[in-house]
Amino acid sequence: MIARRVRSAVEGGLALQPAVALLGPRQVGKTTLAHQIADDRPSIYLDLESPSDRAKLQDAGAFLRANAERLVVLDEIHRAPDLFLELRGVIDDYRRRGMRAGKFLILGSASLDLLRQSGETLAGRIAYIDMGPFDALEAAGDQRTLDQLWIRGGFPESFLSPTDAASLAWRGYLMRTYLEREVALFGPRIPSETLRRLWTMLAHNQGALLNASQISASLSVSAQTVTRYIDLLCDLLLVRRLTPVHPNVGKRLVKSPKVYVRDSGLLHEVLGIGNYNALAGHPIRGASWEGFVVENLIGVLKGRTIPGFYRTSAGAEIDLVLERPNRGPLAIEIKSGAAPTIGKGFHIAVADLKPAASFVVYAGEDRFPLGSGIDAIGLRELMALLDADEV
Repeated sequence: MIARRVRSAVEGGLALQPAVALLGPRQVGKTTLAHQIADDRPSIYLDLESPSDRAKLQDAGAFLRANAERLVVLDEIHRAPDLFLELRGVIDDYRRRGMRAGKFLILGSASLDLLRQSGETLAGRIAYIDMGPFDALEAAGDQRTLDQLWIRGGFPESFLSPTDAASLAWRGYLMRTYLEREVALFGPRIPSETLRRLWTMLAHNQGALLNASQISASLSVSAQTVTRYIDLLCDLLLVRRLTPVHPNVGKRLVKSPKVYVRDSGLLHEVLGIGNYNALAGHPIRGASWEGFVVENLIGVLKGRTIPGFYRTSAGAEIDLVLERPNRGPLAIEIKSGAAPTIGKGFHIAVADLKPAASFVVYAGEDRFPLGSGIDAIGLRELMALLDADEV
């Protein structure tokens, strides 16, 4: 069993708020983590996809009050969105009785509707915590383990599969579930073939600037429809839209966001990449590593740090910029090779932005200077520094 770092955040949230919503894609390990937390205290678990468990909530208020001394875990909460109103009444009743500890752990796939419904009903009563796949700190090990995480992605069943072939097959099943069932559950009906083509286009353009008009022409739909599709995939924590930073440097800056398939394993499934040898010679290798590093680094950010990127129309670029309140930004270049070099565009961008520190994350483990105040650094080491807020 691989320990999840998000557990401490969930337990901390339960100590401060009456309810905690743990949000993340399917099969990412939310239910397993919820059971681990529930095993440490009096609790009751309800799977709202189960008819028998939903039947227990026919009189939800009475049932929840009858379990006032337990942690109530509500899995697949999107199956019973009307429950939020009932939860508010129960929580307010607990508060009047002086019961401040967390009582409800709510699990679900993230979506705008779910966040809006819970936010409007439980404002001031709920904490939101995102849970992603395994990251490079959780999957501790040598460089080979890191490569396996990169190839297979961080979904537990995929990463822990006995073979690369079994892992790729499992990701294929998961993708089919999303294309044919999950996306339609949370948004307007989208033909699975259209969605598959959109996934394929996003994969081939991993880390590129979003051009909705170009994608819409290929899919024979409007640019607004493409934007709605991508919005939904972002809400489901499957796609990341990274926005550009716009410091006052007096230069023409790009305004379009970059788009990434968040899990590298799903990216590779779409492209039919099943092992390291297949990825090593593939044109997507550099963009795949960039997305993998971006996702891992963002996953350990603290406080109000805002991720973005910097690019001018003349080509000066920083792959990842971490903007920190009351502190200078961090500039991070990402290289997939074991002997990183820095291009002129990065030096120009660093001169424009004047970051507090600059790094090049490469596919190695040693840290060494590259000149001009820039350090080459391994992914895990930089994640540890960000996690400890020591940079």
